[in-house]
Amino acid sequence: MTDEQILRHLRHANAVARHAVEQGHHPFGALLVGPDGDTVLLDQSNVDSVNHAEAVLAREAAQRFTPQQLWDCTLVTTVEPCAMCAGTQYWAHIGRLVYGLSESRLLQITGSHAENPTLDLPCREVFARGQKLMQVVGPVPEVEEEIAALHRGFWSTP
Repeated sequence: MTDEQILRHLRHANAVARHAVEQGHHPFGALLVGPDGDTVLLDQSNVDSVNHAEAVLAREAAQRFTPQQLWDCTLVTTVEPCAMCAGTQYWAHIGRLVYGLSESRLLQITGSHAENPTLDLPCREVFARGQKLMQVVGPVPEVEEEIAALHRGFWSTP
């Protein structure tokens, strides 16, 4: 993906996350982008504390596409996937990941919020334990503040 495509897709994922907040859900959004780097095949917001945007998207993608097709796709997400979501992406065979905000930065924003007991475990460490070479891009400084602003507004609300 080009830098322009990465920024466009991360901003689209953040719009999905904003829509999630409007629907009463946590502010996370994810996209499945096709091999051309342009086509959005799926988008998904957070459902609940167990059905994260990335994991739900990866499971749906695995039902719709073959592993060979998914290997050349990219999961684009607002925040670095947690260990559960990284594992689901790995098993779904989605070969690339782009994320805007690191999980450690999310932890700084959410603190000890009861609804987001963040695992400070980088997705690169999860992927490194597997047998597939997963490509990872992130965090992306050009959009970090846009994504962080949505999270600060959400997690600071009592």
